Amino acid sequence: MLVTPPVYPSARCAHYGEAMRELPDDDAAQLREYYRHFAAVEAAEVSPLYAEWAASAAAGDEVLRLLAEVPASKRQPNLLFAAARIHGVELRSWSHARQQVIQRWEAIAATLRARRTQTNEPGRLAVLNLVLSRIAEEVGRPLALIEVGASAGLCLYPDAWPLRYQPGDQLLSPRGPLHSGVELNCTLEGVEPPSSLPEVAWRAGVDLNPLDLTRPDDADWLRALVWPGMEHRLERLDAGAQLVAQQPPHLVVGDLNEQLAGLLAQVPAGAVPVVFHSAVLVYLPREERARFLAQLRASGARWVSNEGPTVFPGIQQRLPQDEVERQGFVLALDGEPLARTGPHGQSARALPR
Repeated sequence: MLVTPPVYPSARCAHYGEAMRELPDDDAAQLREYYRHFAAVEAAEVSPLYAEWAASAAAGDEVLRLLAEVPASKRQPNLLFAAARIHGVELRSWSHARQQVIQRWEAIAATLRARRTQTNEPGRLAVLNLVLSRIAEEVGRPLALIEVGASAGLCLYPDAWPLRYQPGDQLLSPRGPLHSGVELNCTLEGVEPPSSLPEVAWRAGVDLNPLDLTRPDDADWLRALVWPGMEHRLERLDAGAQLVAQQPPHLVVGDLNEQLAGLLAQVPAGAVPVVFHSAVLVYLPREERARFLAQLRASGARWVSNEGPTVFPGIQQRLPQDEVERQGFVLALDGEPLARTGPHGQSARALPR
């Protein structure tokens, strides 16, 4: 589950021993509270170790001083913990890990500056396909997919993963040459499962820094972003990497608002353009989200979003207030909210009408 990170003023001092003095007291308190929130709300039920790390980091001062060195957008707990793991910090209690973080801070800070949280979860296809398959059935034509914030492009293969929906034990199997050996599972509540997987004619994506899973460092980074306690997701990453190797998507480097029009212009004739994203637009400023939505609507492409309930005001206004206040994602088609979804595609619940 992702939330918008608080915005912290950048520290002006490069020496971590003095960094806390450069960070205003109220900002340090906000950072501390953000780590407590991550521990209690985001990690507690799915990753007890990360919950312990975040809560313990919030209770001390040393790591907060270190974090004051890096830009405000680079202080998220999941980014810090992934960078720590890349540099050999062991998955043990924070009392042990903290010392390793401090000792290896120079390398960890360099990774924080260079990397982003680019979790690429193929499991989300189980909920995205609730809408992608619906579009394909409605129009009777293959889809041309464009994912904004595509990371390594693993979610560009909705036609290649066997999907099992519960209750009812309905299994949808790929019909084309691409076929993952790993099955995705999703529990539905008040939502009808699709009758088949969509046909995909073209797949493309844009990312500020697309990951290339043929590069060991990019593959290692994607694996490091999987939280301890959720190791079952690693099998999906490996299976997704095999699909990418068989039929690489067209991934472009750049800002999604700058690249979207060019990608839409490349959609093959006869295919239905579908722009989609999951847990991505939350990281853009509101004015950039509005810019994205304006050009998307002008293009006539279909729009599939799977984001937090407050990311787009138009979607938020269509939700009951109690749904707005809940954690988690909202699956929407062309701005119409359809279901609440689990952060890794494990569930979908119909919204009240």
